[in-house]
Amino acid sequence: MKIPVFTVDSFTNVPLKGNPAAVCPLKLELNDDLYQRIAAEMNLSETAFITKINSSDNFTTASRFRLRWFTPTTEVNLCGHATLASAAVLFQHEGNVNPTVVFETKSGDLAVSKQGDGYVMDFPANPPVQEDPAEFKDLIKAAVGDQPVQDICFSSTTKKLLLRLADSCDRSVLTGLKVDPAALIKSEKSGRVKGLIITIKGSPGCQQGFDFYSRYFAPWNGIPEDPVTGSAHTVLGCYWSKELGKTEMLAHQSSSRGGELKLQLKDRRVNISGEAVTVLQGTITL
Repeated sequence: MKIPVFTVDSFTNVPLKGNPAAVCPLKLELNDDLYQRIAAEMNLSETAFITKINSSDNFTTASRFRLRWFTPTTEVNLCGHATLASAAVLFQHEGNVNPTVVFETKSGDLAVSKQGDGYVMDFPANPPVQEDPAEFKDLIKAAVGDQPVQDICFSSTTKKLLLRLADSCDRSVLTGLKVDPAALIKSEKSGRVKGLIITIKGSPGCQQGFDFYSRYFAPWNGIPEDPVTGSAHTVLGCYWSKELGKTEMLAHQSSSRGGELKLQLKDRRVNISGEAVTVLQGTITL
């Protein structure tokens, strides 16, 4: 068996930046164990598998596909950067002729449209609710140490905990955090939290115009730190839209690779826009 595979850097137009995802367009569906073993072999934060819905479909003319995402250790219900990467493969490498493609996923239908040099993803909005810091004191300590925390929220839909550092902290505090994945796992074993977002408000007068910055950690799903995370921004977009009184925002995920996302909230959905660049194309032989 030969399976085509692409490595695509998402939320960037510069190779080796943004968040890399492996994408496999499949003629036939595989069993779950094989999906997981391929994802472990690729060893990226996510490997996406695109399959045709009808046997008569092809990757060039069809507008609807099935899409699943796997980390090296588990399947996830929502992934932004691998969805963006999957659309880029369809449009750039399979020559898909439609202006919009729709992916059937565990999070419902996700539409991705071409826009200029990039793509716009129509994702569900996942507003978080405020939480009592005492319930997460060990996790907070493991994540940010003694840095001041201004707000703590949780999205039960995505199982993501959001920590907002105090506005007195600048971006260097966020980027300088040394977060130990093992310490995070040790401090939170209830299963309630599967991802940790740490965020700060954008600096007034910032030249790039970023409304907020963030980092994202998901060692509970085999991802010590994710470079740029679309699913986290379904939570962040809702949070910062309320805090800033804006429905359109520019975000920066401040990992070592870094990435930019444009967000627009509308009707309980969030449009997440970004670019993508392919850095590798090959074949998996089984």
